Amino acid sequence: MPDADVAGPSGHRREIARLAVPAFLALIAEPLFLLADSAIIGHLGTVPLAGLGIASAALVTAAGVFVFLAYGTTSVVARHLGAGDQRSAVAAGIDGLWLAVGLGAVVAVLTAVFAEPICALFGSSPDALAQATTYLRVSAAGLPGMLVVLAVTGVLRGLQDTRTPLVASGVGFGANIVLNLVFVYGFGWGIAGSAWGTVIAQTGMATGLVVVLLGAARRLEARLRPHPGRILGAARTGIPLLVRTIALRATMLVTTWVAASLGDVPLAAHQVALTIWSFLAFALDALAIAGQALTGKALGAGDRAAVRDTLAIMVRWGVVGGLVVGLVLAAVHQLVPALFTSDPQVREALGAALVVVGLGQALSGYVFVLDGVLIGAGDGRWLAWASVAGFVAYLPFILWVRHAGSSGSAVRDVVALWLAFTAFMAIRGALLWWRSRQDAWLVIGTGRA
Repeated sequence: MPDADVAGPSGHRREIARLAVPAFLALIAEPLFLLADSAIIGHLGTVPLAGLGIASAALVTAAGVFVFLAYGTTSVVARHLGAGDQRSAVAAGIDGLWLAVGLGAVVAVLTAVFAEPICALFGSSPDALAQATTYLRVSAAGLPGMLVVLAVTGVLRGLQDTRTPLVASGVGFGANIVLNLVFVYGFGWGIAGSAWGTVIAQTGMATGLVVVLLGAARRLEARLRPHPGRILGAARTGIPLLVRTIALRATMLVTTWVAASLGDVPLAAHQVALTIWSFLAFALDALAIAGQALTGKALGAGDRAAVRDTLAIMVRWGVVGGLVVGLVLAAVHQLVPALFTSDPQVREALGAALVVVGLGQALSGYVFVLDGVLIGAGDGRWLAWASVAGFVAYLPFILWVRHAGSSGSAVRDVVALWLAFTAFMAIRGALLWWRSRQDAWLVIGTGRA
């Protein structure tokens, strides 16, 4: 893997850009899967779109809680790379791969079996529940592939390779679009066709990435067989990040739960707004991915100064990048809804929500950069505590929206929902700012992560 000279601010900027640009293009492919599904399903009607909102929230949660397979692996692999031990770096990645396979199989079965009661938790209308159950039950088959993609992508990022995941994501997204169109409109399978298209695309991505990782392991003569002790060790390392992610996903779920209580129109508008927010979050998260890889590598090499230098650069880029994309979204907020739905009520509510989403993007850019750097440093325990604290602090805001109930205006309801969510991001930003000002997370060597 390349190992550029990063001495000096210009060197840090080059290294950040080398990792962040491909990561950006790869990261946006994942929410593009849901954006494509939303656009295709949205034209089938408001009820299927509302059902997709529920199912996608459950599906993303089922896969997203295991994002430590990527984040934790990136940190561990990068530290070994920084210490000059590529074989141990790849071997650690193989442990993560086996863990992803086991977890993926279990979660897929549980999600398929309990699809209906899971979707029923959101309290939507019976018609939306039926659509959501269909989508979630089919999509469960793609969960093993999703988790494998997370794990292998984490390994490659730790090895400072963000280009290979980009190729895999690009091919997967293209296949997803074609398959969705064929299955939904060509075969007339409706929302189930959209789910099958995503399952096939995700599984294909996973297969390609595994082939790449196994090739690297053979070249370095790294072990390939599963070792229960090492796999359990990888699982224990990921527990703090799992807690962090569960807390963040709980925030998303409770927000969708409140949206469902407001009616199908607010729920449908919220689904698309959340998908667009996720798309922008993945885009801005490219800097966080670079932060994870570079922070782990620098600390593995014992270079705290490089971490501080790259952090300062990435924070500036994150805020400016968030401001730019946010202003663009706010400027086109009346044009975007037509891409997802023909329902005039949903369009109006979605347009209003997108203004709030856009205005909060500078804050998001700041939060994502700091979060990524602390993950790269292996500061998982603190991140777990801070995420739980942020969720608890958010509850009064979002529960007030539910308590207020429907105002009779979908626009006002969705705007209130997204103002509450923006308050959560502000709370999260304040906590991360406080931690970044300290030095306790700047632990050198290969043992922290």
